[in-house]
Amino acid sequence: MHTHLKQEVITEDDLTDLSLLHLDLIAAIAVEKGGFPGKVFMAHLLPENVSHEQWSLMEYSHPSHISLDFLQLINSLEEEFDRKQQSLKFAGAGERAILVSVSSKSVPETEESLNELEDLARSGNLKVLDRIVQYRSQVDSRHLLGSGKIREVVIRSLQLGASLLIFDCNLNPSQIKSLTDRIEIKVIDRTQLILDIFAQRAKSKEGKVQVELAQMKYLLPRLATKNTAMSRLTGGIGGRGPGETKLEINRRRVRDRISRLEKEIRLLQRRRGVKRKKRRKEGIPIISIVGYTNAGKSTLLNTLTRSEVNVGNRLFATLDPASRRLRFPRDTEAIITDTVGFIRDLPQDLINAFRATLEELSEADLLLHLIDISNINFEKQMEACEKILSDLEIDRIPRIRVFNKEDVFSDKVALKKLCQRYDAISVSAIKPDTLIGLTERVETFFLKQKVSKTALMQDKSLVQR
Repeated sequence: MHTHLKQEVITEDDLTDLSLLHLDLIAAIAVEKGGFPGKVFMAHLLPENVSHEQWSLMEYSHPSHISLDFLQLINSLEEEFDRKQQSLKFAGAGERAILVSVSSKSVPETEESLNELEDLARSGNLKVLDRIVQYRSQVDSRHLLGSGKIREVVIRSLQLGASLLIFDCNLNPSQIKSLTDRIEIKVIDRTQLILDIFAQRAKSKEGKVQVELAQMKYLLPRLATKNTAMSRLTGGIGGRGPGETKLEINRRRVRDRISRLEKEIRLLQRRRGVKRKKRRKEGIPIISIVGYTNAGKSTLLNTLTRSEVNVGNRLFATLDPASRRLRFPRDTEAIITDTVGFIRDLPQDLINAFRATLEELSEADLLLHLIDISNINFEKQMEACEKILSDLEIDRIPRIRVFNKEDVFSDKVALKKLCQRYDAISVSAIKPDTLIGLTERVETFFLKQKVSKTALMQDKSLVQR
């Protein structure tokens, strides 16, 4: 409760305090001439409602006219907020998330990115409650959001019973600290969400090591921020203090763990190198399936090789690579490998951690770039994959573009034109009869290579003679 000397109503600052300080109610008494009390303005937060109102505003002509039972009002509001929380818990919902975007892009681009973030959240077994977007020409480097939008986020979190905010960008350590100081629920960014999904999906020892390494590298800079309460104490002879602070111990442990994990990764790389040399000696060509996450790579592998690799209609369903033998009609054989899916803005630490796995791609004789043609953003997904292949310096390897899910692409004439435009072949990974053209094209590619190698060897033999 406070006074307003200019007899103004509840202000933006009042509403900010109401939400950020989690006050039950805020009241402002207008001061009239002579210092006497005048009108009283009050506000309190509202539970979720059909009109999406965030607060209730009340006005009384004089303090003596207030007949409100404050205790009853506050108790009823608390019950409403608690009922929302309990109903979500009873429904079995785990983490309940609100997606937040601060964007200077166009509305369609922002919505597209948020759609992908929502798919990621659902893949991570999170319940998405709402989206909050702020369009800004210049993003606040400290809080990202403006104070009014932060207030909206806090109120919406209370109304919906959210336990997590997911930002559709990568937050630096100081931004996370600034946000969590003002918003009292957990805040994560796009990178951490992807890391969490990878941690859930990793099954093999190799996958677990690679994910943990990426997590440790993500964590280390976020342990680097010190405050005065945690700074190292020094004193006595030689300036030696009582030892390391908890922060410094944690940082040292993380660095030690990173060092051990990197050694394990190097050992895994050597083992993979031995396997690759063995395959090379056998002379069996290698095919790697690459593409955007959830494009249908595992389904294609299963259909081509009659395998039962785990598949799922969710992002990053496959994390651990799988290899199978593939026999073609003209008695040609190859090793075909399913790989982890790509995504836009894939964290660099994740690429580095999975380099041992991604090195398999560099040894491939042919890449099958699988593209979900039913996705309206397939061209952008295709570009994102090709950029990652370029960053990994494996774009020199021959590749065949394969448009998947032709069965759900309604316009067959447009599909044919797209195949001509991108020199692609269309298939439906769940229908074996649609894969005949693809297998013929792949086998023809390897037979031509075999003929070229034979001719080259004959030329070398003639030169030596």
